[in-house]
Amino acid sequence: MAFFFDKAKAALNDVTNQVHTAVKTGKVPSKADLHAHQHPTPECSDRDSHHMHRFQSFAPQREGNDAKWYVDACGYMWAVSVALQNARQSIWILDWWLSPELYLRRPPAQFEEFRLDRLLFAAAQRGVQVNVIVYKEVTQALTLSSSHTKHWLEDNDKTGNIKVFRHPDHLPDKQTMASNVLERIKSSGLSPAKLAALPGDALKGIYGMNDDSVLYWAHHEKLCLVDSKLAFMGGLDLCYGRWDTNQHSIADAHPGDLNQIVFPGQDYNNARIMDFSDVQNWQNNKLDRKWNSRMGWTDMSISLRGPVVEDLKDHFAQRWNFIYYEKYGVRNQERYQPLPFRVSRAGIIGHPYQQAEPGAEVEGHGQYEGFRERMRVHYERGYAKIQEGKERFREDALGEDDGYPNGPLGGIQCQIMRSCAKWSHGVPLEHSIATAYIETIRDSKHFVYIENQFFITGTDDRQKPISNKIGAAIVERIIRAAQNNEQYHMVVAMPAVPAFAGDLRSDDALATRAIMEFQYNSINRGGYSIYEQIAKAGIDPMQWIRFYNLRSYDRINTSAAMAQAEQKSGVSYDQARQGHDAKFGEVGGAEKQGAQTPADDAQAFDRYQAAAAQVPGSGRWDSVAECYMLNGPDIRTVPWDHGGDVHEVDAFVSEELYIHSKLLIADDRKVICGSANLNDRSQLGNHDSEIAILIEDPVEIDSYMAGQPWRAAKFAATLRRQIFRKHLGLIPPQDPSRPDNNYLPVDPSAPQIYDFGSREDLAVADPLAESFTSLWKTTARVNTAAFAKVFHPVPFDGVRNWKQYDEYYSRFFKLPDAKTAAKDTTRPSTWKWGHVVAEEFSEDPARAAEEVKGVLSGVKGTLVEMPLLFLKEEDIAKEGLGLNQFTEVVYT
Repeated sequence: MAFFFDKAKAALNDVTNQVHTAVKTGKVPSKADLHAHQHPTPECSDRDSHHMHRFQSFAPQREGNDAKWYVDACGYMWAVSVALQNARQSIWILDWWLSPELYLRRPPAQFEEFRLDRLLFAAAQRGVQVNVIVYKEVTQALTLSSSHTKHWLEDNDKTGNIKVFRHPDHLPDKQTMASNVLERIKSSGLSPAKLAALPGDALKGIYGMNDDSVLYWAHHEKLCLVDSKLAFMGGLDLCYGRWDTNQHSIADAHPGDLNQIVFPGQDYNNARIMDFSDVQNWQNNKLDRKWNSRMGWTDMSISLRGPVVEDLKDHFAQRWNFIYYEKYGVRNQERYQPLPFRVSRAGIIGHPYQQAEPGAEVEGHGQYEGFRERMRVHYERGYAKIQEGKERFREDALGEDDGYPNGPLGGIQCQIMRSCAKWSHGVPLEHSIATAYIETIRDSKHFVYIENQFFITGTDDRQKPISNKIGAAIVERIIRAAQNNEQYHMVVAMPAVPAFAGDLRSDDALATRAIMEFQYNSINRGGYSIYEQIAKAGIDPMQWIRFYNLRSYDRINTSAAMAQAEQKSGVSYDQARQGHDAKFGEVGGAEKQGAQTPADDAQAFDRYQAAAAQVPGSGRWDSVAECYMLNGPDIRTVPWDHGGDVHEVDAFVSEELYIHSKLLIADDRKVICGSANLNDRSQLGNHDSEIAILIEDPVEIDSYMAGQPWRAAKFAATLRRQIFRKHLGLIPPQDPSRPDNNYLPVDPSAPQIYDFGSREDLAVADPLAESFTSLWKTTARVNTAAFAKVFHPVPFDGVRNWKQYDEYYSRFFKLPDAKTAAKDTTRPSTWKWGHVVAEEFSEDPARAAEEVKGVLSGVKGTLVEMPLLFLKEEDIAKEGLGLNQFTEVVYT
């Protein structure tokens, strides 16, 4: 029942709100149908004035911009650290989760001053005004500890320049809800099966929801604005678990030098094994890095300069002021004040703003008019401090920005879109991100690449509870391409499994299975999936759209060097590692007044380090992830220092490479990126709040599409090529301590680096060429087979029911019973997860290691096929108390 009570809070306050306009049964969706997520007409947001903009966004298209992409967090977070270090006026951060102890440069021992909280404290000391908004989590369901974020940053800032808002407040609390819901269920006399079958309104009554409750929707944007001129946005929060390099090393044991540790304390995480816990205390990370791998994290973000930053400023200031007047204004705390902001019309293209008559107020501020009206309403309700802030706000807002010249600005064309509504932003409903996705897919000419953390979308109104119709746009475009005999293809990359802990068969993995079921029903099952709708038109969907996952491997260096250092020092590696983490991963560190590294940990660290320095070995092979990258060594030639406690074959580990990107690239000309997942939560507007950008670069490069000359946009083409090359292992490994221009914020003095014309570049330049298609599919097929042979990962196409799941996976990786576990106290109960299935290889460990290396030598990059037949014969997520018409909406 605990799962039921926790997840019941995830219910939507408007769960019974259905799609008003449905896709016609059996017909290709029309343009109007594609747009209609929840509206009877193509006009969005209750006729608010921003519908004049493209996609019905609050923001116009703007030119005069510059943009730089970052693939993975290593370069991105370095660039953010540069911007924070150079900030002189303001830092505005909007994040789902912010970890104050996060190191933006690695390894921590070399870059102590570049911990996020230290950068913010230093900025505050310079007089920089730091405003932070973080999502206030449902504490029973998530472990983010926004309370720690707020109080650590504010309580240790002696200047008063750091201000942190948490939002929203969630009602009712767990105890009240558990008591009330249980009483209602008991009094109803309904069984779980009958409860699951109830209509939405009846369930709503059982759960006791009301229209003003904000239960489980989140602020999901990732945004950082520095000095009002430089912006960072995309998929990366400034939090634990996100930092990673292009090679995605998943091992971080360094027996020769603990100062080479890259992921201190809580930052060493594998969400498939265990979730974060008690994140403000480094020692409560129970994931044993001697036996368990971390989970690699692939993502992308951008930095921006130019007029488009004005719209991001407006978005942040609107959110800040909305929260201030809703929550903080009545508290009469001097620390918190509303943010003035200006409505700028610099660089606007495609939409002239008008005046009703000379001298009249300019019309077309998007959702700003509604925001001013809400300020007036708040004032009339008696908020005593509003008048002064309102007047200052209105004076500034009606002024013109003077930072940009008049007339055409050239440069990259950008437009901001968002998902937001009354609960999240105090504005009418907006889902311009979904509209941008649908129209970009509809208008694409030849090729669309989607990389997203989730893929839950509908083609038909009967795919309840899924509401967004991005899938319908995909079906329509592919059928049109097939009927017109066009050269056209789509590629989708997504995670194999959502990043939730637990064996897929366990009861506590219901959320994971529910999401997987909705994703499979979006792709190829359930009667109305993308594949099935295309097939109904007499077209083979596999020829037009394919789905892929990512997976990596590594080797944990628990070799003889570790045993020798432990013997010489009299200290276990893990105890010494705790000393390292106490120094670099503990909350507070030097900032915590009177805080000292515990004497035992400090001494253990020093003793181990002194002994390790006397042990031969340079730590060259603490990770072997470079072996599947460009110019990496053949894994068969990589040595292992025998004589330790662990055989080499037991040191190899594998895990899915978790895709967290929110990216669409069309025709190597348009890019949509931001925080929005491809699901209802992100796309409908009244669920999670999101921000995204559409980028169109007028700088063109010569390229090819389906063997024909093609004028590609430089920004889109280089980003797509870099990502494809990384997935195929066609870029070199990344050195986190050796930055280049791609580690710096966007600026004319630091242009993006890309090796045009290299052999690897040419291999991926044409995404429709037969040579590329063969390379892509062959790499995915070979990698998939290698990982299946060595590690038996799931999902897997050969596993179509739970019996096959047990035979292929569970019997090798299930948790041991208490008697078995007691026989080996040196290993955690999860040590086998992700390790080699020894039964597939020779009984002799040395020979088995050679055989494993032989198989893994064929792995290039991280690309693998998505197993679309996994558990096809099963009902993956059965309905009941935890999953029913009311609660399932949270998973979509």
